[in-house]
Amino acid sequence: MPDRNDAWELLCEYTQGDSLRKHALAVEAAMRACAKRYGSPGVDDNEDEWGLVGLLHDFDYEKFPSAEQHPFTGANILCGRGYSERFIRAIMGHATYTGVPRDTAMARALFATDELCGFLVACALVRPSKSLDDLEVSSVKKKLKDKAFARSVNRDDIRQGMEELEVEPDEHIRFVIDALRPVQKQIGLNTLVACENSSSV
Repeated sequence: MPDRNDAWELLCEYTQGDSLRKHALAVEAAMRACAKRYGSPGVDDNEDEWGLVGLLHDFDYEKFPSAEQHPFTGANILCGRGYSERFIRAIMGHATYTGVPRDTAMARALFATDELCGFLVACALVRPSKSLDDLEVSSVKKKLKDKAFARSVNRDDIRQGMEELEVEPDEHIRFVIDALRPVQKQIGLNTLVACENSSSV
């Protein structure tokens, strides 16, 4: 399978937008954490594979955004670049309209983290700290009920993703927040330490 450098080059080739690249990095981080938690040890827990699925799940979206094209066009490109059928099926499965079943833990984890990652970043960006460090699960759940907030995020997919992964909402939200904290800088957020330093200057 291509390595991360190959995957990053592919992402950048098709995705020029900074926000979509940051989303890819967020889902990659979440998926790497998911590999350790939901993968079967020694069988289905390849952290790099899970991470690259997260990194590339939307790589074709900027150029091919319609439901007729995404992720079908991307799947064809990935096939030509040497990615496995299992890898491609996981990406196909994150779009419910493809009809591709999420029949692996990796596919279910991608579906359960994709929309949630975007929502958590949106929640952090409206906080004074612009950080996940002080973001509470209760605040996230409250904003999920507010349909006017981050309207583009599909709440039904978030709910269905957690059901398919068979995980409680509080637990999953906390898990993904924790998974994203180490990459906050790369995805456009702050750490509280950075915020404190900047405010004291």
